Amino acid sequence: MIAKHFDSIQTSPTTAVSTRAMELARQGRDIIRLSAGEPDFETPEHIKQAGMKAITEGKTRYAPVQGVPELREAIAEKFRRDNGLDVDMDQILVGVGGKQVIYNALMATLDPGSEVVIPAPYWVSYPYMTLLGHAKPVFAAADSSTGFKITAEHLDAALSARTKWVIINNPCNPTGAVYRPEELRALADVLVRHPHVRVLTDDVYEHIRYDGVPFATIAQVAPELGDRTLTVNGFSKGYCMTGWRLGYAAGPRALIKAMIKVQSHSTSGVATFTQWAGIAALQGDHAFVARNNLRFEARRNFMLERLNAIDGISCDKPDGAFYLYVSCAGAIGRRTPEGKVIATDEDFALYLLDQVGVAVVHGAAFGVSPYFRISYATSEATLEETCDRLEKACGALARGKET
Repeated sequence: MIAKHFDSIQTSPTTAVSTRAMELARQGRDIIRLSAGEPDFETPEHIKQAGMKAITEGKTRYAPVQGVPELREAIAEKFRRDNGLDVDMDQILVGVGGKQVIYNALMATLDPGSEVVIPAPYWVSYPYMTLLGHAKPVFAAADSSTGFKITAEHLDAALSARTKWVIINNPCNPTGAVYRPEELRALADVLVRHPHVRVLTDDVYEHIRYDGVPFATIAQVAPELGDRTLTVNGFSKGYCMTGWRLGYAAGPRALIKAMIKVQSHSTSGVATFTQWAGIAALQGDHAFVARNNLRFEARRNFMLERLNAIDGISCDKPDGAFYLYVSCAGAIGRRTPEGKVIATDEDFALYLLDQVGVAVVHGAAFGVSPYFRISYATSEATLEETCDRLEKACGALARGKET
């Protein structure tokens, strides 16, 4: 028998869309998959070489659950160098991707009746991890008027005596929103008044920003929150290391110790050679990050111009990550060529997949509708073909709209 609380748990919507798209492709359909958050750039050569060198040197045995000391020291130096945070090695945990690190933190701290405040739009796994911890997700919804960023007023209204965590994702998946230092400071001023609330900041898109927009993390902006802040990061996005499964966090010693207990009973330590590749990523040449960002920025600009010229959809300009959160409000209520009414953003996403073979994730999966998320971490030619197909699909809806 399956546990009763699993009735409220669904497979990750992004994973489900990607799986469906791959199944259709295997059946011979020409499918453009824009549902996964994965850079299309290769892992940089010096990082790959470090991983292979570790294998040839026999660094293939079990690693310490907390992470090899050399990587934790490199992470501590990263926090000092990039974020102005003074973190000791025993305050750092290395995990199998940032996702596992977040899961460890929630499992180690949540009790039945606890609440986790999650700004919406949100990464799809935050609410389900909360539910797996027998706690309640509480959503603080933002919209395009604030750039999809919650304000101090949003946060204050969502907090209660039962709040255990507030999650901040900066830059944000799915919207690409980047919190400015002064915006984080305003949120911190609210949190100072609620000393029972911990802060989990997911900074995995830290290095992917455009137009000179600065990055700050909340423990940097509000040092007084440092003893109740968990700063999560990883290698998958900025370093193009998705398949290496390597993430990390820094936080209070008691919390890290509890998270180590959770990890010791699940995956134990991350693959040893992967950790040595992570050392090379942190300590090696970072010039590729700027080069990749130039490509991402050009793709973002191209997509914005094309999408905003299509009847029925529109999109604001994001400052970071590699996603567009596209409004399909103009398509709601229209009819497909087969006569079906597009009633929701999920209907619209399914229509795109079935009609023109474009796989996107509907906005309801991220908590705010009617939108859909596009990942532009793919080739320029693919993005151009995507826009052509979207134009065709939306044009067909426009011709079928009721009058």
